[in-house]
Amino acid sequence: MTVVLNKPVPDFSAPATGGDFSLSAHRGTKLVVYFYPKDNTPGCTAEGMEFRDLYPKFQQAGAEIIGISRDSLKSHDNFKNKLGLPFPLVSDQDEAVCQLFDVIKMKKMYGKEVRGIERSSFLIDADGVLRQEWRGIKVPGHVADVLAAVQVL
Repeated sequence: MTVVLNKPVPDFSAPATGGDFSLSAHRGTKLVVYFYPKDNTPGCTAEGMEFRDLYPKFQQAGAEIIGISRDSLKSHDNFKNKLGLPFPLVSDQDEAVCQLFDVIKMKKMYGKEVRGIERSSFLIDADGVLRQEWRGIKVPGHVADVLAAVQVL
């Protein structure tokens, strides 16, 4: 089962920095869920910093943010502390949440096919319904696009 636009997102929970995360605990709040390939890589660092820098504007618009990758909680803790990220990072080592959002893809890396997370973001409304998705995105300008969507939701 995977998420479908304009349908409720099935509840999920997973280990996260600062304690376990569950979708149902965030009902009543807009939620931006962003998937990224790996902690401490250039694109993921840039994306994390953009979400961090615009976080107060997301909060003003009534939204929370979570970042998700397959990295361990230890790796997430280091990455979060290094960048000063004000939102939780979810560790999805068993890929259950990645499968739910269908973000595991075959990608080319240095000329080789590798299986990994396709950089993607999802906007879930306060009722738990998926309202917008961005897949296969490029980092520059993306966070601003997500913020604009949150502000009109």
